[in-house]
Amino acid sequence: MKKKILIVEDHPIFRMGMCELINREKDLTVCGSAEDVPDAMALVESENPDLVILDLSLKSSSGMTLIKDLNKYYKHIPVLVLSMHEESLHAERCLLAGAKGYLMKHESKDSVIMAVRKIFAGRKYISQRIMDTLLDKIGEEPEKKQDSPLHRLTDRELEIFQMIGKGFSSRQIAGHLNLSVKTVSAHKERIKQKLGIGTSGALIRYAVLWLETELS
Repeated sequence: MKKKILIVEDHPIFRMGMCELINREKDLTVCGSAEDVPDAMALVESENPDLVILDLSLKSSSGMTLIKDLNKYYKHIPVLVLSMHEESLHAERCLLAGAKGYLMKHESKDSVIMAVRKIFAGRKYISQRIMDTLLDKIGEEPEKKQDSPLHRLTDRELEIFQMIGKGFSSRQIAGHLNLSVKTVSAHKERIKQKLGIGTSGALIRYAVLWLETELS
C-alpha cells in the first residue's frame, strides 16, 4: 500500500507543488492538505497519515504548535519540517519538539523525497551544515553555544517575536495563540530583557528587520 502523507502549508502554489511531487512517486500519496493547526489535527484524526510535512509559518497558527501536539497525541506519526525559516535557528528546536527532519524550501525536489524516505526508514534528516553545527556544540562552553541572541528565547517567545515582525498587535497575537493580552505583554517584556532592547518601538523595528533578513 502507498504511504499516506499530509501536507500542512498555507501557500496554495507551494502546497500544490508539494502534492504533485509526492503523488509522482509510485509508493507515496497525499491524503490531504491543511493551512492551519486545527484543520491539520482534524485530518490527522480522520486520515491517519504515515507522515506529516509542515511549514512553521501557517495561516493562523504555528507549525511548532503542531509538532508538539503531534508528538504528544500522535507520537507514531513522524513530522518533516519544510520551511523558509533559517535552519540554524529553527532546526534544533524542531527536532527537540519531536520532528524527525528539517529541510529548507530552497532545497531540491530530490532532497525532499530523500528526506521522506530516510524518515520512513526510521532515521532523522537534517542538512550536513546543521549536523556539523550540532556536533561542534558538543563539549563547547554554554556561552559559546548561542551565536544569535535569539537562541536565548523560548519557543513561545520566538513565536511571538516573529508575529511582532509580521505586524501583529498584542491583541492579535493573544487571539492567535489563545493567550491573554496580559500574558503576551509579559512575554514581550522578557523578550526585550533577553535581547537587551529598551523600548517596544525598538523591539518592533528589530523584529521587522530580522524577519526581512531571514526571509530574503
